Amino acid sequence: MAVPSNSVDTGHMRAALGLARRGLGRVWPNPAVGCILVKDDKVVGRGWTQPGGRPHAETEALGRAGGLAGGATAYVTLEPCAHHGKTPPCAKALAEAKVARVVAAIEDPDPRVSGRGFDLLRAAGIAVEVGLLAGDSEEINAGFFRRAIAGRPLVTLKLATSQDGRIATHKGESRWITGPVARAEVHRLRAEHDAVMIGIGTAMADDPELSVRLPGFEQRQPVRIVVDGRLRLSLTSKLVRQAGTHPLWLITRKGAEASRRKVFESCGVEIIEIAPDAEGNVDHGLAMAALGERGLTRVLVEGGAHLAAALLRHGLIDRVAWFRAPMLIGGDGVPALVAFGVDRLSEAIGLERLAAGPIESDMMEIFTVTKGR
Repeated sequence: MAVPSNSVDTGHMRAALGLARRGLGRVWPNPAVGCILVKDDKVVGRGWTQPGGRPHAETEALGRAGGLAGGATAYVTLEPCAHHGKTPPCAKALAEAKVARVVAAIEDPDPRVSGRGFDLLRAAGIAVEVGLLAGDSEEINAGFFRRAIAGRPLVTLKLATSQDGRIATHKGESRWITGPVARAEVHRLRAEHDAVMIGIGTAMADDPELSVRLPGFEQRQPVRIVVDGRLRLSLTSKLVRQAGTHPLWLITRKGAEASRRKVFESCGVEIIEIAPDAEGNVDHGLAMAALGERGLTRVLVEGGAHLAAALLRHGLIDRVAWFRAPMLIGGDGVPALVAFGVDRLSEAIGLERLAAGPIESDMMEIFTVTKGR
């Protein structure tokens, strides 16, 4: 059926997309969905996916609309689910509520759905239109789509550097390269991701919390992940001390020392053992697949230079969020990336700029990673 294009439909779908964004970082392993029910030119129900992934957006909107849902148009940012999980199918709920029309942004790539939700609605006599603002919906759920199609989360690398790509002076001083507003933006990024990942070098050098410390965002805390092949993380680190309240996962090589593992687990830390690669290090591809199996859809990598380079080398970075400060540190400063074996320009990692803009005196750029020039 033709994609609706009138301004009324577009306005309601934009509002539904705004609701969907509220779920980013909070609803994994489910997608972040928004739903608006409109009847007689009035919004009678609104809903978005709740923390933990349920209730779903459609269920929330139907609950708020009650009997007014009958004959309404449902604007949904993703195809309503058609399978029985921990909640009944949303497509069935919409049909039972006797909505008259469903306008959906995009089809769900999950093989358990993938068109079945639309089929169920049409079989119930409901008019279905698909494709309105599909690109916006796909962007919101790029992580969910990546996991559904590739079996791993969408991975964004965050860099905060000087103009010449340095993250610290040669003596290791790094606080603060970027200003307070840029750092607040990083906290917002954390809040929109399911997890934040760092390497053991960064964990030991900085003793970070990797938490979201913005007013009003206290409940939006990502899983903290440290790639620690030999379980060297200090038991007195902030990450371990807070593991009881803020989840901490350690990715280590298979066959980790049993006594060390037990101590971490007694502190509330989850250990994820991964087979080593040919060089004896954690196999990063297997690690990302393991995170996908656990339901993560969006991971923000915040360092360090070795982890970032390894993930780029293995094609596991999808986007780069680059914050640049108006300063030059020089060639003896610590680089954002260690060497990863580029011999020819044709082998360089390509970046396509998606967005850019100033944040006070700093600059933020968002790139998608291409496979080369």
